[in-house]
Amino acid sequence: MGCALASGCSERPAANESSEAPALTATSVPWHALPGRASANFAPPAQAFQRSCSTWDDADPDQPMHPERAWFGTMGDWQHACRRLAERPDSISLSHRFRQLFQPVQLSVPGTTSLLTGYYEPILQGAQAPSSRYNVPLRRVPGDLLRIDLGAFRERFEGETLIGRREGNRVVPYYDRESIRNGALDGRNLAFLWVDSRVDKFFLQIQGSGRIQLTNGTMTRVGYAGQNGQPYRAIGRDLIEMGEVPRSEMSMQRIRQWMANHPDRVDALMNRNASYIFFQERTDLDPKAGPIGSQGVPLTAEYSLAVDPEVIPMGMPIWIDGSAPTATDDSSTVPFQRLMIAQDTGGAIRGPLRGDVFWGHGPDAETRAGRMQHPATWHVLVPRAALWDIPE
Repeated sequence: MGCALASGCSERPAANESSEAPALTATSVPWHALPGRASANFAPPAQAFQRSCSTWDDADPDQPMHPERAWFGTMGDWQHACRRLAERPDSISLSHRFRQLFQPVQLSVPGTTSLLTGYYEPILQGAQAPSSRYNVPLRRVPGDLLRIDLGAFRERFEGETLIGRREGNRVVPYYDRESIRNGALDGRNLAFLWVDSRVDKFFLQIQGSGRIQLTNGTMTRVGYAGQNGQPYRAIGRDLIEMGEVPRSEMSMQRIRQWMANHPDRVDALMNRNASYIFFQERTDLDPKAGPIGSQGVPLTAEYSLAVDPEVIPMGMPIWIDGSAPTATDDSSTVPFQRLMIAQDTGGAIRGPLRGDVFWGHGPDAETRAGRMQHPATWHVLVPRAALWDIPE
């Protein structure tokens, strides 16, 4: 997936850091100018959008959708669009109703190149008790992990968080990946499942959620529960800089191949990424639905997008015009032109025009996510009632 590549990753969720909104250039365009619109399937993104709508029911209608961009509209504008879309008469197509309610606005940032990567929900082999085969633990959030709201101390730090632990009367950074692997958390009864591969666990932590096939024949789900506060580092970039893998060949599959060929160097490579994810078992999820994204709703395979929430608000519909890899192992691509919904975030999904496509689960999803690294054109869909102040 895109996380492990040289470009960065989609490790969930994004670290809580404040940043100024990038200077976007926004231009209204007609619907017929959206590439691929005529043949697009609007049903999956419409269903995904209604899930996002459910999170806005109790929002203040006067609250802006984005604090720096009035032209994104107010929550009231979006609540109205949600109601109208849900009331769609059977005689009116979804594509027509979206055209009635929303105006496409093309986004660009001078000097910035867009990038789409991909992520997926991996399937691992695991057990509920450790054994000689299942000896790699999935851990819960430790009780000594502290989340410190800096905004409670200084107004200028509002929205910023530090993660650490107490050491005497001081707060220090939490243990990094290498320290945890060397036993910093041993003996605390934090493990709730065990898997059979430390490499598979590493990529599970990058994806942020997954499915575990247990020895008793059942399948369970695990999801993000917390993170150690250490910065994410893309090991794919390290392999390129070390001269181990050519940039042109970089993919998740290529990283796995390198690991298989250099088993004595795997731990050192993984330790370069100090970030460590803690999990929780998710027995409440519909087996047919995707994992829960940062917006708190199930993700929709191929139609949910991870974005930088400082740039794109959660729930916003986005028309993507780009390309995507096929499910084969060659370098072929196909057009990727569709409506997607911003429903997730990622630790390395930062800045404007940076997205991560959720591909679902299974071998095809893994292959496509692992090879996706393509530019794209972005059009956000803005409620027509909000179009009073679009900067040209």
